[in-house]
Amino acid sequence: MEAGGEEFAIGVVISAKTTLGEEFEGQIVAFDRPSNLLVIQEGVGRAERGERRNVRVLKANYIREFSVVSKGDDPLDPAGCTLDLDAIYAREEAALRQAEIEAERIGVGVTPEAQSIFDALSKTLPVQWDKTDIVVMKEVRVRSPYLPENVSGGTAAANERVKKIDFERKRLQARGPGQFS
Repeated sequence: MEAGGEEFAIGVVISAKTTLGEEFEGQIVAFDRPSNLLVIQEGVGRAERGERRNVRVLKANYIREFSVVSKGDDPLDPAGCTLDLDAIYAREEAALRQAEIEAERIGVGVTPEAQSIFDALSKTLPVQWDKTDIVVMKEVRVRSPYLPENVSGGTAAANERVKKIDFERKRLQARGPGQFS
């Protein structure tokens, strides 16, 4: 994409409208011609030094129209860059914790059917994997092939609650369409 014969220049502040009708103003931080990606930092003129700013990464062809507002300072000048390292490390730590939580929800060495049953149970009850067994409410154990008769442990009420799950229907759903008749 070009503006008056020039392609997007780093440091230029533009006012743009996307193909989805969204309007924004920001400074071009980077433009990669092979991928047609544009990196724009918003709020350049309004934000104080050290204040948070949004950064957009978008395909240049999603910009319907734009105009050059001004030529700003070099956005990549290290003297003008400030990073809140504590915030960056906190976000990294939170992302790692979330990834670990999500990884624990994936059964290792289990069938897609077993994973579907686990996912269905997890919507209403606290569950976790113990090898290939599903442990519900830290007391009820569901063993392969994950039928009501394979439910054991826990109080009678907890055991019955888990047994009420329609395991057979989940098994048929896991097999895919056309398997319900």
